[in-house]
Amino acid sequence: MVEGQKSEQTENLGSHGGRASSWLAVTVMLAGFIVAGFGLTIASWTLVWIGAGVFVVGGILALVFDIFTDVVIDAPRVGMRAEDHR
Repeated sequence: MVEGQKSEQTENLGSHGGRASSWLAVTVMLAGFIVAGFGLTIASWTLVWIGAGVFVVGGILALVFDIFTDVVIDAPRVGMRAEDHR
């Protein structure tokens, strides 16, 4: 592939990285899930409810930050039709 063509193709793909605020919301939810899971394994209902609360806080952050607007839709890819996969 020619170097000029490669750079043109990579510029058109967009990014799926997301914003830092979206990653913060997901990280908070993941931390809550892990804390609640750890609480289940050691039979500590206090940790389970703390983890559930942290998870809910992360969900509220996700709604406030509107994390679903980070999705970038790529152009259709060539050769990805149903009839190509027989």
